[in-house]
Amino acid sequence: MSTPIGLTIKDKTRNQKICLLATWLRRLLSTRKIKGFRLMANFWESIRSGILKNNAIQIVEPASTLQEEEDPVPEEFVLVEKSHPDGEVQQIIFSSGGDVDVYELQALCDKVGWPRRPLSKLATALQNSYMVAALHLVRKLPDQEGNEEKKLIGMARATSDHAFNATIWDVLVDPSYQGQGLGKAMVEKMIRTLLQRDIGNITLFADSKVVEFYQNLGFEPDPEGIKGMFWYPRY
Repeated sequence: MSTPIGLTIKDKTRNQKICLLATWLRRLLSTRKIKGFRLMANFWESIRSGILKNNAIQIVEPASTLQEEEDPVPEEFVLVEKSHPDGEVQQIIFSSGGDVDVYELQALCDKVGWPRRPLSKLATALQNSYMVAALHLVRKLPDQEGNEEKKLIGMARATSDHAFNATIWDVLVDPSYQGQGLGKAMVEKMIRTLLQRDIGNITLFADSKVVEFYQNLGFEPDPEGIKGMFWYPRY
């Protein structure tokens, strides 16, 4: 198996990073669970406000109206729809609500040649992901209203610290449906969702055979000389 290569989309604006850090610290303080960070939060707030002058720090209380951001709102929409002469309608539906059956996912992994992983761990990985995107093929047969056939044909997921960083994992599309732009559409939608949540540093690990695919989506390998480091158990 080829060694995966780390790729990233980075928000390179220093001021934006400082603003994001100050925002994160304010959120932390709004929970009232950790009080020891209040001075530090005010320190970063002073930097953000541009009032750090002559080595003197002016303490500024964070705004009390800040609301906790929620997880991404689940979405579902039709990407592709085809009607057949016999009345059958086929749709490829994108969803981000985590509606993925682990048995279907394992079968999909088998189709693309990925090694099997324990079902319990697959379920845990999905449950703990920040976002799970899925592509389902839905067949609507004539004279059988409400009796649809639904099959998982693509999936990707992302983990995140909910503030600065996110990593996209397990991007896969059924080989029978590859080459139609479905994987590209799925990853692009995930990127847009993460950016809308002000998460500007997005990374992933890519097999050497698909590096070009991700570069065309805006990812770059080893940005600014940064290297992905891996630790594997030696037994």
